[in-house]
Amino acid sequence: VDTSTYQIMGNLKIVTTGILFRLFLKRRLSKLQWMAIGLLAVGTTTSQVKGCGEASCDSLFTAPIQGYLLGILSAGLSALAGIYTEFLMKRNNDTLYWQNLQLYTFGSLFNVARLIADDFRHGFEKGPWWQRIFDGYSITTWMVVLNLGSTGLLVSWLMKYADNIVKVYSTSMAMLLTMVASIYLFSFKPTLQLFLGIIICIMSLHMYFAPPQTLVDLPVTNETHTKTLKQVVVEEKTDS
Repeated sequence: VDTSTYQIMGNLKIVTTGILFRLFLKRRLSKLQWMAIGLLAVGTTTSQVKGCGEASCDSLFTAPIQGYLLGILSAGLSALAGIYTEFLMKRNNDTLYWQNLQLYTFGSLFNVARLIADDFRHGFEKGPWWQRIFDGYSITTWMVVLNLGSTGLLVSWLMKYADNIVKVYSTSMAMLLTMVASIYLFSFKPTLQLFLGIIICIMSLHMYFAPPQTLVDLPVTNETHTKTLKQVVVEEKTDS
């Protein structure tokens, strides 16, 4: 699939996260919260859709069916990984730092295994991996590493003390803020779809996290008129 279609299909993980959140973690969501999750998926998708007059739109959703099936599978696995990580983080009272150490150890082991495999594949032409692991690193590279490390720690904090839905909202809002920042930093031209997506996502954010008492319906003003009509009917009967 093309990049636009892939980004749009990636928003399916918002809905699949809510479904798995209910099925595996047994967390109940109100109807309003389900509507908010659906709105969030619509808002993020709207912000990523390009104008219909652009030539790139001709290739949207024209890939083979295998591409869409793999996209759906990717969204489902991404949501499942997040749900399972939250389950691991909350199933005991271990400190967040110890749990982070456990989780990142597995990632480090897989990375080291890949480096060793590359050494054997290329016959150790450039020496063992630990001698060239930082080759080509610059200040920008270290800033990227620092940013990714900080992001991982923040996500683990959300998993431990909040939940996957909060993470989904954080990721979606970060994506929209990145688009807005691109307008000033990279002369990105804002589109109507971007503004509509931001408005829809803000509505979704309010619907999901607003206190229930602030969402109570206003008193129905027709009730007074209904009582008045009943009184009129009673009065007419008594007069007759």
